Amino acid sequence: MPRHLRSLKDVNAAELDRILTLAREVKKSPERFTQKLAGKSIAMIFSKPSTRTRVSFEVGIHQLGAQAMFLPTGGTTGLQTGRGETPHDTAQVMSRFVHAVVIRTFAQDEVEQLAEHGRIPIINALTDMFHPCQALADVMTMREQFGDDLRGRKLVFVGPGNNVTHSLMLAGSRAGFDVVCACPESLPPSHVVLERAKADAQKAGTKVYIEHDPRKAVKGASVIYTDTWVSMGQEAEAEALKAKLAAYTVDDELMAAAAPDCVFMHCLPAHRGEEVTASVMDGPRSIVFDEAENRMHAQKALLLLLLEAEPWC
Repeated sequence: MPRHLRSLKDVNAAELDRILTLAREVKKSPERFTQKLAGKSIAMIFSKPSTRTRVSFEVGIHQLGAQAMFLPTGGTTGLQTGRGETPHDTAQVMSRFVHAVVIRTFAQDEVEQLAEHGRIPIINALTDMFHPCQALADVMTMREQFGDDLRGRKLVFVGPGNNVTHSLMLAGSRAGFDVVCACPESLPPSHVVLERAKADAQKAGTKVYIEHDPRKAVKGASVIYTDTWVSMGQEAEAEALKAKLAAYTVDDELMAAAAPDCVFMHCLPAHRGEEVTASVMDGPRSIVFDEAENRMHAQKALLLLLLEAEPWC
């Protein structure tokens, strides 16, 4: 049976370490991997707009010697999923044409169904529930900043509970750091994901919890992380969300309340003046563009492992 990355629940701590160790090798010596996926074709099904995800996957796939096929779902030239073809049928067909599917869509269930009914690896490139590829790049960037041993480090996500929050909460127990979600009471992360992350953290000896006061939350933090306040599909709620989150902007004062070596991270795109000030986003503590670059390296490592071009151990 193929392996998938539907969320970080699909990997354990040792497997996460293997992905990131390989990602570091891929980043350091990309020439060693240029033909590792020669002759492979990888479908990229996108139902949402994208900058970093599309470019990092397309370029990374090309650098590994494979063919990337960008397949939008909307408009007159999109996949038949836009006209009602089921995930079951799409999975069956794709399994006969390509070697893996990368999918960026709305419903997590669509990813789950592709994985259930197909015979090839399925990679979640973002859903409304999870963003595991972003979390891989985030942990890779943290390891570059602080070393591979992240025990005792604390990441504070400031903003509404969302797909990035969920993936970071799952990443913490697998990589050894604590995760705090600093969010308004009215915008928490998913209760189901939070309970799973807490259970994983208890086993791993890490912590996951919610704190509504951002200044209290960031005390001792090694990473302050935020995301856009208005996710794709929430445009009609934009003004209401901004009002609820007005006290959650990451500014210089909030950064100063964290640990002296604290860095700022953001999955991008950023909206300066909303979730983060320009002085933090463009300041010396910001490592957002290292983080963005690492999307490609982490995803290349993931593809190599899921397509069995490199061993898991």
